[in-house]
Amino acid sequence: MDRLFELGSEFWVAAAETLYMVAATLVIGGFFGLLLGVVLYSTRPGSLLSNRAVFNIVNVVINFFRPIPFIIFIAAVQPFARYVIGTGIGNDALIFSLSIASSFAIARIVEQNLVTVSPGVVEAAKAMGAGPLRILRTVVIPEALGPLILGYTFVLVAIVDMTAMAGFIGGGGLGNFALVYGYRQYEPAITWAALLIIVIFVQSLQFLGNWLARKVMRR
Repeated sequence: MDRLFELGSEFWVAAAETLYMVAATLVIGGFFGLLLGVVLYSTRPGSLLSNRAVFNIVNVVINFFRPIPFIIFIAAVQPFARYVIGTGIGNDALIFSLSIASSFAIARIVEQNLVTVSPGVVEAAKAMGAGPLRILRTVVIPEALGPLILGYTFVLVAIVDMTAMAGFIGGGGLGNFALVYGYRQYEPAITWAALLIIVIFVQSLQFLGNWLARKVMRR
């Protein structure tokens, strides 16, 4: 326990790093995941902008990358990260890898939630003269917003888990802190302290996501 107090400032820096990585990943991966999911939904056969070629290409790309274990994905994407952001190590490199990986997972969640929107609602919007893009923006996405929030919450919790691998490429965060100062130095108190903060963080995110989803679905 004394060792934990000695590392107090470093502990909270690690917590802040985890928050930074999760928030940045959610913004970047969430945006591109939403974009890909909308493309999948709108170009699927019989949908608003049906285009079999585009749908098949995006579908195959997502199916190709999604099953890759994240630790392997980090190594595979590292050269690309160096080319795009100038480094293959550290928190920014992990955010780059996390953003790509999460965007594919989010895309599938977005597609699955959008297809649950009642076709009758879409047809009613078409009958009123609304175009495909307007229907997507004002009908489909708002109708699926509650489930989408729950889906994003699920991915957000998974992102927190994946930040624990930051240490493999020289990053920080609570996962790396627990590994370096807790597990490797035989200090279980440090490991459990990091675990407790992560659990509190995850529970808070889940509570917030559930609350937002309920609020949206009760409108």
